[in-house]
Amino acid sequence: MPVAGALGVLAGRGRFPLDIVRAARRRGERVVVVGLVGMADAGLEAEADALAWVHVGEVQKLVDAFRAEGVERAVVAGKIPKTVLYDPAALHLDARAVSALQRLADRKDDSIQSALATELEADGIALMVQSDAAPDLFAGVGPLGRHAPDEAGWADVAFGWPVARAMGAHDIGQSVVIRERAVIAVEAIEGTDATIQRAGALAPGGRLVIVKVAKPGQDPRFDMPAIGVGTLEAMVRAGAGVLAFEAGRTVVLERDAVVAAADDADISVVGVPSEGPA
Repeated sequence: MPVAGALGVLAGRGRFPLDIVRAARRRGERVVVVGLVGMADAGLEAEADALAWVHVGEVQKLVDAFRAEGVERAVVAGKIPKTVLYDPAALHLDARAVSALQRLADRKDDSIQSALATELEADGIALMVQSDAAPDLFAGVGPLGRHAPDEAGWADVAFGWPVARAMGAHDIGQSVVIRERAVIAVEAIEGTDATIQRAGALAPGGRLVIVKVAKPGQDPRFDMPAIGVGTLEAMVRAGAGVLAFEAGRTVVLERDAVVAAADDADISVVGVPSEGPA
């Protein structure tokens, strides 16, 4: 049974917002999307019951758009690159955003995201856990396709798992790239796909292993790890053979296409328990 009232979706970059909207519509829910200018897919207009556009930093306009449609619960979906904070053309800070930022002790992702949640909740809009909005998008333990890591691949996953955890604990990134139990690249502000490409340039000619985990203590309302066809394409270009992700806490976008791409390229895409491989 659908939940009473409209579901709000704050849509950033990528496919995740579209999949969230479609999942909610299948449940019979009314969906109101507020898309971020220059990031959200224009195709959302054909999928949502109502659509408004805001720039990053237009907090009051965001709140007003949701409240005008009776939204009392919302989900944040899609990538909102941290680089936007340093792009004057993309950032449109209204008075409410300026006030919220001035109260922060730092500009870490967690701090900014928490501030957004506080502003929405002050107007009666509760932010949902992403997996509650679309539980079928989060993959479980085990390979997604035909291929599982070999012994060397599992050794690199086991080596990289605590490294990825440590990087996440410092709010640096969600992924590391390993080759023969050496760290080749660590994700920072550029994102996973660019990190994979950088690793391929640094260590060409070998089978790279990608490890992607949620940050320890990650707020499940924001920026849960995600993989998609673009991740597989980056892996093919870089010569990567294994993608190990944290099961139950990672969004798999276009799962059928991901599985097909992995099978075609002889890549193992595998969900691993949060404590790491056995």
